[in-house]
Amino acid sequence: MKIAVLADIHANLPALQTVASHIDAWHPDAVVVAGDIVNRGPRPLECLQIIEERQRRAGWLVIRGNHEDYVINHTRPNAPRAGPKFELYQTSYWTLNQLNGQIDTLVDLPFQISVETPDGGEIRTAHASMLSNRDGIYPDTTDITLQTQIAPPPAAFCVGHTHRPLIRRLDDTLIVNVGSVGMPFDGDHRAAYAQLTWNDGRLQADIIRLDYDRESVERAYRETGFTPDAGPLSSLMIVEFRHSLGYLYTWMKRYQGAILSGEVSVGTAVEQFIDTLES
Repeated sequence: MKIAVLADIHANLPALQTVASHIDAWHPDAVVVAGDIVNRGPRPLECLQIIEERQRRAGWLVIRGNHEDYVINHTRPNAPRAGPKFELYQTSYWTLNQLNGQIDTLVDLPFQISVETPDGGEIRTAHASMLSNRDGIYPDTTDITLQTQIAPPPAAFCVGHTHRPLIRRLDDTLIVNVGSVGMPFDGDHRAAYAQLTWNDGRLQADIIRLDYDRESVERAYRETGFTPDAGPLSSLMIVEFRHSLGYLYTWMKRYQGAILSGEVSVGTAVEQFIDTLES
């Protein structure tokens, strides 16, 4: 038995195409996409179309990530269309407009998916953890915390969300963070996904890293108008892509309160933060 699990594509079309081709050549029995297909990158519609086509043609299984939720939230009647709260999530509003009304596809995605092993065990996939699609599993997550994040414990638990791959065991559970297809945050520019195999009654996992055409992604950011049309935070997301490191969480902790209180604009906060990275 062979299962491929990929996550956090983030609208990076060349990375998705590279990973999909590698998966095709491996011939797995099942493929699970663990959310965050869209947003944060320049080609959301094309990436969503590839995933939908693989669902129809090859039976790929797909769940919803927090970035799908960000896009969906813009369709709510009370969603802001201006001001600092809007600018903090303006990239997902840009993404919504790129999807040409295909929002129902995102709404219909489930929170988790399970695949059965040959002995009747469960390989369960969620975007971040069983607690929520924003509650991530990190390399330094403690065993006590991890127990709550995977409960009830399956034979294997696969996630994405943190963009940092890991493989570890907790009691009888194999835990795999599959990393990110389109925007790794471990300093390694290569796309990542996980291969799970069933051998001699036991599951094992490998993280696969693949080179792809990153220069074409840089061009796409410009050609699609992601910057500036997706708002001030789009510049920081491009820096994250270039460095393969995550900065947005740190930026939010540092500036969100001041932005919402009117002390500083999103654009100024982004400029200040990028200046500190480059100094």
